[in-house]
Amino acid sequence: MIFRPTALEGVVEVLPQRACDERGAFFRGWCAAAFEAAGIAFRPTQISYSENTARHTLRGLHWQAPPAAEAKLVRCVRGAVHDVALDLRAGSPGWGRHVAVTLTALAGNAIFIPAGCAHGFLTLSFDAVLEYAMDAPHAPALARGLRWNDPAFGIVWPAPRAGSSGRDATWPDFQPDGG
Repeated sequence: MIFRPTALEGVVEVLPQRACDERGAFFRGWCAAAFEAAGIAFRPTQISYSENTARHTLRGLHWQAPPAAEAKLVRCVRGAVHDVALDLRAGSPGWGRHVAVTLTALAGNAIFIPAGCAHGFLTLSFDAVLEYAMDAPHAPALARGLRWNDPAFGIVWPAPRAGSSGRDATWPDFQPDGG
């Protein structure tokens, strides 16, 4: 596994090291020893999937508040997405900044997003599927979100949004003390 730091401390792109032969390829998606060697304390407890049939579907931006704050490893297992991590960690030097990575099933890359960061993505293909490995179970009462176009953050998406949930489109403007 190759760990490529991004411009936000703790947000890391994870690239596979493929073993290839005439049959195809094999690579690890997560390895406790490799993450530990890279200085990332992450032990998944739940794996979930997001299936998206339409191109330019936008999901997010989401996070969970403490005590259920979650770190996640997100990989596109079918298609391609523009994936965004937004730093909302109190006291972080990167607070309010975001990074984006293109995740594709073909590349097999993933993004590690630490607890306290919001996450969202825009599908770049039809039938995109994302796999989320998370270190905390989903806690609906602690789910938080902000709009994809919240003026406080100025995230530029690579294509116009073709669809999103009503909830994702109507989050109020971000409030720093809003959890």
